[in-house]
Amino acid sequence: MNRQEFLDRYQAGERNFTYIDLSEVNLSGVNLQEINLTGANLTGVNLSWAVLSKTQLVGVCFRRADLHSTVLTQSNLNQSNLSGANLTKADLRFATLQQADLNWAVLIEADLSNADLTGAKLDQINLEQAKLNNAVLIGAELMEANLTRASLVAANLTRTNLRESQLAGANLKDAILIEANLTEADLNGATLRSTNLTGADMHRVVLTGADLTDAVLDGADLSRGNLTGAYLLKTSFKKAYLLRANLEEVYLLWSNLTEANLRGANLRRADLSGAYLGDTILSEADLRDTLLIESRLIRTNLEGSKLTGCCIYNWQKSEVEMNKVECEYVYTDFDYTNKKPKNRYPSDRNFLPGELAQDSPEDSQLIPVEFTEYPNWEALVYTLVKVEQESHELELSIQGFETQPDSFLLYVRANYLVNAKLLSQQILKSYPAMKQKLVKKRSDILRRTYAGTLYIVCSKPANAANCSSICASNIKFRHKNYAD
Repeated sequence: MNRQEFLDRYQAGERNFTYIDLSEVNLSGVNLQEINLTGANLTGVNLSWAVLSKTQLVGVCFRRADLHSTVLTQSNLNQSNLSGANLTKADLRFATLQQADLNWAVLIEADLSNADLTGAKLDQINLEQAKLNNAVLIGAELMEANLTRASLVAANLTRTNLRESQLAGANLKDAILIEANLTEADLNGATLRSTNLTGADMHRVVLTGADLTDAVLDGADLSRGNLTGAYLLKTSFKKAYLLRANLEEVYLLWSNLTEANLRGANLRRADLSGAYLGDTILSEADLRDTLLIESRLIRTNLEGSKLTGCCIYNWQKSEVEMNKVECEYVYTDFDYTNKKPKNRYPSDRNFLPGELAQDSPEDSQLIPVEFTEYPNWEALVYTLVKVEQESHELELSIQGFETQPDSFLLYVRANYLVNAKLLSQQILKSYPAMKQKLVKKRSDILRRTYAGTLYIVCSKPANAANCSSICASNIKFRHKNYAD
């Protein structure tokens, strides 16, 4: 059928054109809303700038068709053939394309927001800068697809095949990629915040500089992947595989690596502050110059790993075998002002073989704090509260007090192994400022006097009897949260 005959029939009110042959016809700019073209042959047709919203296009052949800037909102294109078609800047919002064939199609800057592409074939498709927000692509084929700088916010790509696809700079925030295949995919600089990648196959994936904050990668396989400089804050890697992965200079703060396998991984200069490493395999991993500040290592496998130059300030380790670790020295404190480790240990030599396996002589749960003058107990209590707040999950309790010939010795107990020397210095550094604050603002501090008895507000429950005897005065402690 030629163009004029077709348009005349449409203008006359006819809408059912099922199985019509309009191949190679020029229909650029026409308005064909709510038309039924089910099974039609539109091979090579020119529908650029045309309006086909709410149309029935099931099983239509659009091979090599020109659909540039075409409006196809809410249209039904299930099982249609759009292979090689040009849909640049096309509007496909809320369109249905289940089982459709879009192999080699061009959809640069197209809008497929809320579209349903379940089971669609999109191999080698060009979706550069396209919008697929809230789109459904469950089980879709996107091998070698170009999704550079595309937006897939909250899209559902469960079990989607994205092998060798280009996703550099793409936005996949809140997207679902459960069991998706991202083998050798390029996600350089991509945004994957809060993305669910549970069980995804990501062999040799490129995630350099990508943002995976709060993402879930439980059970995912990122073996030999490149994550250099990636942001992995609070990311979950439970039971994930990262064998021989490149994690150099990544930010793994407060991440969960429970039972993850990082054998042979490169973690040089990575930041694992606060990371949970329970039953994690780090054998043969390179952890040189890594920050392990307040990290928790429980039954962590470090056999053959390299730890030289790492910062272990306030780390917690339990049942960790250190005899087969390669390490010349560590840093026991961190300079938060200049953002670099400090206090090299040992200070003037390297560790002897097996020495790191022994607890540092400075590590203890009992911390002696020496005062040159009798301490102000109210200021001291608030000082301990402040120190607790500056360290993750740290709890301090007063254990004893002794009067020395030229000083006063306070004993404080921590709830886990810490560097006693550094913690003592931290308490002594904070105490004068707290004392000065109390003197200047005594009326604003939570304190009351009843019949000569001083009530001091504590951040945690304390043994009143013990504390009273330690202070050698009628001091009683009342539990209340305080943060100033």
